[in-house]
Amino acid sequence: MKMGLGQTEIKPAVRGSSPGWRDARLWTGLALMVCSVVVGAKVVGSADDSVAAWALRADMAPGDVVTPADLVTTRVRFEDAEGAARYFTVDDTLPAQRHLVRAVGAGELLPRSGLGESDPDTSRVSVSVPSTQLPPDVEAGSRVDLWVAPQSAGDRGRASLAVRDVVVLEAPGVSAELVGAGGERQVVLAVPDDGTVLAEVLTASGTGRLMIVGRG
Repeated sequence: MKMGLGQTEIKPAVRGSSPGWRDARLWTGLALMVCSVVVGAKVVGSADDSVAAWALRADMAPGDVVTPADLVTTRVRFEDAEGAARYFTVDDTLPAQRHLVRAVGAGELLPRSGLGESDPDTSRVSVSVPSTQLPPDVEAGSRVDLWVAPQSAGDRGRASLAVRDVVVLEAPGVSAELVGAGGERQVVLAVPDDGTVLAEVLTASGTGRLMIVGRG
């Protein structure tokens, strides 16, 4: 169509069309939306799976009694129900007997298998042994054997086994304050209280004759 001087041609308006179901952009957008919904659901689901469980505030040794003051709460997400059943949650009622039967470290969850009744036939005994006769890796929770050396250097008798498989309740680290003038260390042990064994251990303590041998 011819236009007069000073006139411009006006193009007819074109109505926008919505993308059809074959449009790749439509499917890409839908895929992104579905992915975001799935990822969001997993994140929310993972957060909801966590439970409040009891953990130890500080290191505790076998024989120690766990009190409410020794516990703190922590959020944990267990892989399965079997794993969750091994520990005490805040919804559980703690048993009346709360003696530790093994060492539990600070921050560790309180295990159901870690609590039991105290052994009435076992006494907490503090013994003094030469530093050279205490393995450096012995710590609270270690299991050791106690041996007693002959009474004198001229005695040709061999060292005798006093008691086997004793639990170490406390084993303070080496320091000037904890090591005596004779280079001895104080260690707290759970010794069977049958009279004979306990008397032999106490008699040998502090004489340089008591030896602690680690197990495994």
